Amino acid sequence: MDMGVAERKVRHKEDLKKEILDAAKSLFSEKGFESTSIRAIAEKIEYSPATIYLYYKDKNEIVHALHREGFKLLVSHFEVLNNVSHPFERLKGMGRAYIQFALQNPDIYRLLFMMEEPLKHVANCFEEWDEGDRAFDILSKTVAECQTLGFFNGFEPIQLSFVIWSTMHGLCTLRNTGHLAHVGVARANNLDLDQLMTATFETFVIVLEKLKG
Repeated sequence: MDMGVAERKVRHKEDLKKEILDAAKSLFSEKGFESTSIRAIAEKIEYSPATIYLYYKDKNEIVHALHREGFKLLVSHFEVLNNVSHPFERLKGMGRAYIQFALQNPDIYRLLFMMEEPLKHVANCFEEWDEGDRAFDILSKTVAECQTLGFFNGFEPIQLSFVIWSTMHGLCTLRNTGHLAHVGVARANNLDLDQLMTATFETFVIVLEKLKG
């Protein structure tokens, strides 16, 4: 087979898989996991359901692929900071990267961290979930590196990592769901939401500065 033809076939296959995942992500976010069918995904991209079954055997495989790609994207945001040698500076950078990921990819963020049904299917159908674990491992290892420098004495690293993640998740969720914009003080003072997010994060950084000793 001509290499040009082979390459076009591979590219078409990858493009179609991306179309399927993008359509599924949009429908899961709009209608919910249980209410989204393979047929609905197929109709959104104007293909037959049989075409989708060529690439994914069922809806569970689709949602697993979305989780895998979503966490890879999150990890790529963190890996940009690999050249930051000081762990506390890297930790602060990870917080900013997490906010950037959440705001730039709201549908993916919702699928990964806010929708319960897809997560149940991923957990029930697939024993290994390396991408999801890796994202948290990067955080917890960075916290542990901070402790080797004498920071965060008296804190258990995994528990502190959960506190940090919970705070970042809460802030991003409030923003992505629109709740932040409806806080009375924000409306009354006509606060810019980007500035409010930044100021809140910087306040959290000050808290971490005090905790690290």
